[in-house]
Amino acid sequence: MITPENITSHELVGLEAQIVSSTNPSLVGLNGTITDETKSMLTLHTSRGSKSAPKRGNRWSFATERGSALIDGSLISKRPFDRIGAK
Repeated sequence: MITPENITSHELVGLEAQIVSSTNPSLVGLNGTITDETKSMLTLHTSRGSKSAPKRGNRWSFATERGSALIDGSLISKRPFDRIGAK
């Protein structure tokens, strides 16, 4: 089960996400369902189509079954395979 405490070691695709702060002010408020993840980017399905945003430089809010998690993008800025397998 994905919780706010262990979200950095789980799959992010399928989660609802929102950028709550960013070094690029035009990205603040971008939200949607994560459809793809690479080492440095998350792709969101938004009401205006697919949008990609860098992980680093953004503070993300992820919705889980047990509440929301605020995560600095630098903590998840790894290849999904490496991040999920990390202990």
